[in-house]
Amino acid sequence: MVAIHPTAVVDPLAELDPTVTVGPYTVIGPHVKVGRGTTIGAHCVIEGHTTIGRNNRIFQFNSLGAIPQDKKYAGEPCELVIGDRNTIREFCTFNIGSPGDVGVTRLGNDNWIMAYVHLAHDCQVGDHTIFANNSQLAGHVVVGDWVILGGFTVVHQFVRLGAHSMTAMCSLLFADLPPFVMCQGQPAGARSMNYEGLRRRGFSPERIAGVKAMHKALYREDLTLERAQVEIATLVETRPETAPDVAMMLEFLSHTPPQRGIVR
Repeated sequence: MVAIHPTAVVDPLAELDPTVTVGPYTVIGPHVKVGRGTTIGAHCVIEGHTTIGRNNRIFQFNSLGAIPQDKKYAGEPCELVIGDRNTIREFCTFNIGSPGDVGVTRLGNDNWIMAYVHLAHDCQVGDHTIFANNSQLAGHVVVGDWVILGGFTVVHQFVRLGAHSMTAMCSLLFADLPPFVMCQGQPAGARSMNYEGLRRRGFSPERIAGVKAMHKALYREDLTLERAQVEIATLVETRPETAPDVAMMLEFLSHTPPQRGIVR
């Protein structure tokens, strides 16, 4: 049997794996699906068309799947999709998507989400991220794998954060943050690359040297963004081991709108 506390209110149409645990006074709506091994703490509200994967740890006082904070929303069946093995600490608010975008707010796998984090409608978050307390994402934000957000980071709508990037505490992002870049400030400015994070993830010295060369082209040689991309593309000629990292950087930069630009 599902371990549901007697004070919890679970709609009979909700689909919960038999191994799911639900804490006291939690409310789960009819369109919710929860996968094997997930635990849900006390006083949570999980509603909307919300799908939660396996082995997640959802702590008390979370609101997941509420309608978007978007005046244009008119009751469309948009979704919130949460992957596997995520930790979601207290007082987080994740909204469903909106019909003005993909209609889905998505959190991937193996993420560590601390207290008071907000994921607005249509945010797309990858895998292995860490969001410190009070990180706030506006609508349509895209976050790559292995991103770390310092506490009280605020991200403007439609901003993208590349894989392995990192923000310092109280950073305010109005522009795209390229892969590997560490930023700080209000508005955020680039400070360095996330070299220590790359070492911890098993990047070879040769690949890290390639990341340093990309940093130099983007931030140290006073090049336009277009010229910096040309310089970065040539790295694979002398550093073939950097090919996947260069490809990821160039793909990211190619989708940066000129009117938004990157964190400088």
